[in-house]
Amino acid sequence: MDRSFDLAIVGAGIVGLAHALAAARRGLRVVVVDRDAQANGASVRNFGFVTVTGQERGAVWRRARRSAEVWAEVAGPAGIEVLQRGLTMVARRPEARAVLEAFLETEMADGCAWRDARDLDDRLPARGDVLGALTSTADLRVESRTAIPRLAAWLEAAHGVTFLRGAAVRSVETGRLETSAGAIQADAIIVCPGDDLITLFPGSFAKGGVTRCKLQMLRLADPGWRIPAPVMSDLGLVRYEGYADLPQAAAVRARLEIEQAQHLTHGVHLIVAQSADGSLVVGDSHHYAATPDPFSREDVDALILDEFAQVFGQAPPPVVERWTGTYASAPGHSLVETPLPGVRLVVVTGGTGASTAFGLAEEVLTDLYGAVA
Repeated sequence: MDRSFDLAIVGAGIVGLAHALAAARRGLRVVVVDRDAQANGASVRNFGFVTVTGQERGAVWRRARRSAEVWAEVAGPAGIEVLQRGLTMVARRPEARAVLEAFLETEMADGCAWRDARDLDDRLPARGDVLGALTSTADLRVESRTAIPRLAAWLEAAHGVTFLRGAAVRSVETGRLETSAGAIQADAIIVCPGDDLITLFPGSFAKGGVTRCKLQMLRLADPGWRIPAPVMSDLGLVRYEGYADLPQAAAVRARLEIEQAQHLTHGVHLIVAQSADGSLVVGDSHHYAATPDPFSREDVDALILDEFAQVFGQAPPPVVERWTGTYASAPGHSLVETPLPGVRLVVVTGGTGASTAFGLAEEVLTDLYGAVA
């Protein structure tokens, strides 16, 4: 393997791969170094839902819009199937409807519309006592477990990106990586370590107040019906800043604190996405710690499934799979720093890597190399 590159990237999760793509499109010689033999972290332990609608107003929302565009551009060439398009954001309460109506008045509502419950048969074939939903066309969903490996394989085959897997990066200095597989020279280095907050530049994480978030997720058996877009509900209105920052969201939160206090305590909100085989990916919860325990709690899963039953008006199908994931978490969307000349540290800290990494990576590359002519 060549040991000299224009750009070295530490980490082969979605954030690292997004930077590899942005660099390869500039014609740079790129190497990606990762300690694991295959994708195993947050990038494959999620919904694969590229969420635009509801992202924080301003720069984060624009990154999500751009990232969805890039996903659409690369999916076909990389052999990645786009399984669902859009979003169905259900309102169960009048206060939730008020938030979504206010959202529709913002610039973030491009491609969005309100539908009453009677007009949701194509979006929500099984439903409980809902008032209606905001529908969007801006979002898309891939199967993250296969999409991330296929994206990496395509970057290698079509763009000449070199991957060095099973190699731990021991130190970073300007122009040089020291790894367990030997040294690598690079004109520039981008470190994308995900939720490894200790190995490289721990001081930056400590200063930024970065911790880790654990989430619980489930896969349910095929329910016998199909949803063309992922489904969310009222609980998401107080977690996604694009809604939560609207003045109308305060009334939703006040009611949820009375009616679903345990859901809020465990950071539960509902996303339901459907896979090609009909099974449903359902979640999730949020618990924060420097080192979260690896164990799922049945009572937390029960809260997630309770919200499922309320939205869909039926008992959930059998659970066929359970897992936990972790990601780096801190106030704000991301941590982007220059710890050394020619080195960037880049971590998405809001759990939105799949949704925003492509847009963020283009910004980082512009900072390093200037705007694309």
